[in-house]
Amino acid sequence: MLSPIEASSGAAPASVSRSAVDLDRLRQALFATPSRAPCVLEDGVGDEELMPAAVLFPIVQRDDEPTVLLTQRTTHLKDHPGQVSFPGGRCEAADPSPAATALRETVEEIGLSPEHVEIIGYLPEYRTSTGFRVTPVVALVKPPFALQLDEFEVAEAFEVPLAFLMDPANHQRHSLHYLGKLRHYHAMPYGDYFIWGATAGIIMSLYRALEMAAR
Repeated sequence: MLSPIEASSGAAPASVSRSAVDLDRLRQALFATPSRAPCVLEDGVGDEELMPAAVLFPIVQRDDEPTVLLTQRTTHLKDHPGQVSFPGGRCEAADPSPAATALRETVEEIGLSPEHVEIIGYLPEYRTSTGFRVTPVVALVKPPFALQLDEFEVAEAFEVPLAFLMDPANHQRHSLHYLGKLRHYHAMPYGDYFIWGATAGIIMSLYRALEMAAR
């Protein structure tokens, strides 16, 4: 994953209104099963073989408004240290499906029990420049629930209003030079958190899905 240096902001995509973020419409915007076509290619992806992975896109059903549960990775990790992420990771041979991978990794990373999680669909496969093809598994999370963070991997878990993430006023486009090439990536700063890279890219996939469903 690229680091957010030499960044310059760019244009945000077309509008999805805050009032459009309702859960019935969200269900209709998703794939019913995991989809490898179409897929989303992160800037810099080549023709190399990619490792299968899955993440949970957890939407918490708070009384006032839905939120998205995210994690801040610890700074000593080899892969993506200190970055904001969805819970998830590499698919293992024993995992029967991407959903199983996402749920297993979520339990391991933040201790969220599957009994609180309802999977409602999938976003297009997201292929990263760091060698992964990621299946985003979208789920509703019913409070109250308790978390138990893996202190080695996860420094913090926090929630961001879904409406904030779906508001194009909060979408940024940045660029940087990496390995001699200019690369572009999405970002959504939220308070002290810098949401960018694959996490922001997957959030943009949901934004685009909702935009298409509104047409």
